[in-house]
Amino acid sequence: MTRNNSELVAGWGNLVNRTATMIAKSFGEIPAAYTLEEIDEEVLAAVRAGFDTVGGLLGRHRLRAATAEAMRVVGEVNKYITATEPFKMKDESQRERLSTVLHVTAQCVSDCNTLLAPFLPHAANKVHLAPGGEGEFVPMPRIEQVDELDPDNGAGLLSYPVITGDYSATPARESRPVTVGAKIEKPTPIFTKLDPSIIEEELARIG
Repeated sequence: MTRNNSELVAGWGNLVNRTATMIAKSFGEIPAAYTLEEIDEEVLAAVRAGFDTVGGLLGRHRLRAATAEAMRVVGEVNKYITATEPFKMKDESQRERLSTVLHVTAQCVSDCNTLLAPFLPHAANKVHLAPGGEGEFVPMPRIEQVDELDPDNGAGLLSYPVITGDYSATPARESRPVTVGAKIEKPTPIFTKLDPSIIEEELARIG
């Protein structure tokens, strides 16, 4: 419950939601980037460095460390929004800067979604749609009914369900430029906060 509420809802989900909300309110579509400042370059570099770091950890089967590193990168993007304060850029003279900051943030959200896709594949498809993405980002599994490979086992012909899928379209761990002009609607929350009562319910269910 704590991991869900503090990391997914308050961390990653909040970043996705407020990014899409700010863009929808100010532009209605992913805006263009103008002159990048040092802080913009730094957050973009930090997120892109995550591809090698997270990928290296996954390659060594260090799943917990890989998840922690991906969430650390999400934290860097949240810090970027706090530091740049795009929500305070309301004057027309700040329009280009606002456009740049929100473009950078949208790019970071897109890249973070790629980082987190191996751990949160279902949510990755929802996040993909929030900042203007289209279609399915991560291939989903399907259940198929199959027949026993060895029907001469004395038990007769057996049929049972298996989980399978075509994962050839799984996205590579790399940055993909966001599409300037992609329409963005006011989002709905990706993750739901869990009430403490869920703990008692789950303990009762498994106890």
